[in-house]
Order: sequence, then structure tokens, then C-alpha cells
Amino acid sequence: MSGANRGGDRPWGGRSVCVAGLGVSGRAAARVLASHGARVTVVDARDGEEQRAHAAELEARGVEVRLGDGEALPAGTDLVVTSPGWRPDVPLLAAAAASGIEIIGEVELAWRLRPENAAPWLAITGTDGKTTVVRMLTCMLTAAGHKALAVGNVGTPIVEAVSEPYDVLAVELSSYQLHWSSSLAPYAAAVLNVAPDHLDWHGSMDAYIAAKAKIFTPGCVAVHNADDETSTALAERAEGVQRRVGFTLRVPRPGELGVVEELLVDRAFTEHASQAAELAAIGDVHPFAPHNVANALAAAGLARAYGAPPEAVRDGLRAFVPEPHRIQHVADVAGVTYVNDSKATQPHAAAASLTAYQPVVWIAGGLLKGLDVDDLVRSCAGRLRGAVLIGRDRHRIAEALARHAPDVPVVDVPDTDTGAMDRVVNEAASLARPGDTVLLAPVGASFDMFANYPARGDAFIAAVERLAAGHPGGEGAAGNAG
Repeated sequence: MSGANRGGDRPWGGRSVCVAGLGVSGRAAARVLASHGARVTVVDARDGEEQRAHAAELEARGVEVRLGDGEALPAGTDLVVTSPGWRPDVPLLAAAAASGIEIIGEVELAWRLRPENAAPWLAITGTDGKTTVVRMLTCMLTAAGHKALAVGNVGTPIVEAVSEPYDVLAVELSSYQLHWSSSLAPYAAAVLNVAPDHLDWHGSMDAYIAAKAKIFTPGCVAVHNADDETSTALAERAEGVQRRVGFTLRVPRPGELGVVEELLVDRAFTEHASQAAELAAIGDVHPFAPHNVANALAAAGLARAYGAPPEAVRDGLRAFVPEPHRIQHVADVAGVTYVNDSKATQPHAAAASLTAYQPVVWIAGGLLKGLDVDDLVRSCAGRLRGAVLIGRDRHRIAEALARHAPDVPVVDVPDTDTGAMDRVVNEAASLARPGDTVLLAPVGASFDMFANYPARGDAFIAAVERLAAGHPGGEGAAGNAG
């Protein structure tokens, strides 16, 4: 049923669809819907040069685009396809819901547009690690000889990938995308971890968890983090799953993947429960950190669920190239290691990074998005040599440090100009001793000072490079997420 409207009883050519948002996923959805004959109207509150260029491209395909108007629901709309960032309470979506008009996301649209014999999905969600796992998984699947692609919340828009002849898709799914999905049925799915995040969008932790839970559907292999209480509970509560498979940093029990001495091993997909298959060495996981070992085990669980042999897990990990700004080694200067984890934009991610190093001079700050940092500071206080704080909400981190780590020296950097990161790095260097790690793990979003977290990470790298240039013995490795 190529092109069938699996979410309704009418062909797409009879639909009047409003696409909310002119971002990457919105444009992809509009193009694909127009190619299926739907009457498509795209709305976006922005009206800049970039939006006008995108509008011209879509209008050439027969799509109507309304810029500067993100609130009014077009007359006659019978389906809304929303971009992930649009909150359910924005006026357009609220009006659609009040009128009984179905609202879905680009991921749900892609699922409904799948042709017959479409590639199965191996889906991944979690508060942290999604992009790393989906890329590790893609490497493992490729090493096993499959034509695989990473899609969803990373890389190619999934609505454009589903019609291509892939063997299998590795699909990264955010809580936003899952919220707007109703009929997804992946072959296997993983919940990596669950910690408070995006609560301003979802409204509560319960709603956030409920969105994550939607990834485990009847018939799927449910891969869960046996070291994460919520991930495990979601798998246990999931109804009708084919089987439940845990991954752990401990020695695995039957039905789990885990670690035995220096090896990653599988006791879930072996012929007998007493058997253990050697998958890879700890040294094959890079960059090394405990949470990255967990990422590798999660990817291995999904790959093994799809039938990848043990050697494909090993070869995939060896071929994996980490994304920048994720526990990225930048340089060694005067015996101090500098690490960029600008992607650590909430407490759970920062905690994973902080526990990978000791002692640490911690660079932190930014927009905390209403999240509490007390537990993070309390748990990591003993690892800290010092802290350098930046950004709008740095005072909240300073207050937590005063409560839980009063002996840790703290430097407050109020600067927000382009040279701020040089001062931050120099202050961190003055606190550090040989053998220490200076770690940018901000725990906050970047938008108060930078365009995005990569821009913040790039500023850190550049500042460290300038520091290294003043130390003849410094060895830089900027750009290598090693």
C-alpha cells in the first residue's frame, strides 16, 4: 500500500494538511505530503530572509506557505503535522485539538507513509545518549552487512528516508516526537535513561515519562537500562512486548548485556542462558567513560536483537566516530587535560561527564530551564578541584556549591562578550594542578551567550588552543572526539 493513509480511511490526495513550522522536519513533511497529492499549507510565525527562501522552494511544489502567522489554523484543515518544538498549548495546536482535528508529528507521518516491505525500525529514546547510540548502532548494522541509516531526531528526516531501499533504520526519537506519535511499532526499541528534562514543554515529569514510554509497543524487543529504575519500570510495564532485554555496567544476568572484567558480553541473545558471547573490549569504546560504555551496550542490544553477530558489534564500535562536543578531548596543557562536553545541557548529562574524571575543574552555567542542580552538586562534590561559572543561571550553581561543596573554590565570570571563554579557560587553568581535568560540562543550555551548544564548545576549543599556544609543552587534539 505505497502512499496509503494508514492513519485514516481516505487517500492522501483527499487531505487538507496544515504543517506547523518551517524547520527541517516541517519542510520535509510538506514536500512528501505534496508529492502524495495532499493540499498542504505551512504556517510559521517567522518571516525572515531564510524563511522566505524556504517558502519559495515549497511554493514551487504547490505548497501554500503563510509566514508571520503561526497562530491561525487554516480553514478546512483536517490534519495537522507539527514540528517537534511546538508545545501542545500554542494557539494553533490548541485550536486544532478543540476542533477534534488530529495532530501528529513528522515521525508519525513517516510511519503512516511507509511502503510495503518497508525497512524495520530500531528506535532509541532517553534523556541522554540518543545520538551516540543511534550512530553506534548504525555502525554495527553496517558492519553486519546491512544497508542502514540513522534518522529521526538526527540526520536525514525520517519522512524522506522511509521510501528509500534500506534494510533497517536506526531511529532517534525525542520525547516531543513520541508525544505526537500514536501508531509507531518498531521492531526493537530502547529507553537509555530517564531524568528530568523538557519539563517546561511537557508540563510534568509524569508527562515526560509517559511520552518516553510510548516507544515500547506490542511485539517489539524492549531494551532497557537495568541500572536505571525508570527505564526498567517502563519495560516491565510495557504490554505485549516480544521480550525484555536489559543492559548493565555490572556482570550481566541471563537476559542481559553487561561487562565482565574488560569485556562487553551478551547473555541475552545466546542459544542457552548459561552462555555468554564476547562482543567487544572496553578499549573498543571511545571516547571512554562509563556512560559511553552503557551507550555501547544499548546499541549492541538493538543490533543483536536484529541478528547482528558479535563481531559486527566489535567492528562497529571500532568504526564509530563520536560526534563533537561530547566528552571531546581538546588538549593537554601543562599536565592538565581539557575536555569539551558542551552537549551536557542538563544535570543527568553533566553528572555522567563529571563521574568520568577526577579531580575536575568544572566549567558550568547557562540556562538551567528550571531544573534543580542540588543533587548533581551533592553527588559530585568530592570530585571537584574548583569551579568556574558562566551564564545567566550561574548564581544557582554557586548557591548549590556553597551548600554542598563549601570548600571548593569558585570563580564567577559575569562576562558575556566574545572574549568571555578566554577568561573562563584562564581561570580554570589557574585552579587546575597537573593530573587534573578541566571539564566544560555546562549543565545549562547555551542560548544566553551562544547560538547553540556547538558554538559554545567551539569557543572553548579555541580558547584552549590559545592557552596551549602559550605553553610550548602543550599537546592539542582539538576537533578529535577521541
